[in-house]
Amino acid sequence: MNLLLTNDDGIDCLFLHALARTLRADGHRLYVAAPRSEQSWIGCAKSRRRPVAASVVDKDLDCPTWSIDGTPSDCVSIALAHLLPRDVTIDAVVSGINVGRNASLGFILASGTIAGAWEGAVHGLPAIAYSLDLTAEAFESFHRAPHAPSAELQASLREAAIHAARLTPGLVAATEACRFIVHNVNFPHPCRADSAVRRTVPARVVVPGLFTPAADDGTHRFIFKLGEDVSPAGPLTDRAALDAGNISHTVLDYTALGAFGPA
Repeated sequence: MNLLLTNDDGIDCLFLHALARTLRADGHRLYVAAPRSEQSWIGCAKSRRRPVAASVVDKDLDCPTWSIDGTPSDCVSIALAHLLPRDVTIDAVVSGINVGRNASLGFILASGTIAGAWEGAVHGLPAIAYSLDLTAEAFESFHRAPHAPSAELQASLREAAIHAARLTPGLVAATEACRFIVHNVNFPHPCRADSAVRRTVPARVVVPGLFTPAADDGTHRFIFKLGEDVSPAGPLTDRAALDAGNISHTVLDYTALGAFGPA
């Protein structure tokens, strides 16, 4: 397949590189367009009021690669309209692998990774977002040394990328054009070869107080919280699947937004 890859952790992120190399090894033709710098928690934002620069870069991925000074949505939109060769038809947009989970309603709508995939869906394409759950300790350790992950994290990322490459063809084949669907796939940590895939729904999580009180200079700083899970007993949620060591596959069907339900 011809796949356009993006992410929200930036063009230099090893998680993106692991996915790209694994998909390439499976024979897919890749085109990578990713943000020049980290764009986490930016959702579907687009750079409306400023020019956005795109440049060809060599990240040793053995495929056309662009670094874009914008959001994940910018990257996909600009790549599809202006960067890809005119004779190339993209089969799907794949976003990730994200550093950390993108599970539950409290986080899905804020995710730049999911937004990159959603931009593909807005263009009528099948779209997939991949994320790898991490413990708080593993997350902080990776960000302190992003080019020297622990052996445990390397093994988990390797298995997640293998799972992603295995899942991608089926997810693309199962998604018709202009369905406005994003397949949101979260891998557990550690991710193993025998980690099972479970169909899930987004957990209902209340996430208040994501910023500190004002410091002496009057500024507030973001603090990460998983929030309080207020999901009903069933069906299985993405968060519950991850906590059980399973791979969570949630079908985000945006055509259901605004559907008639209880008043």
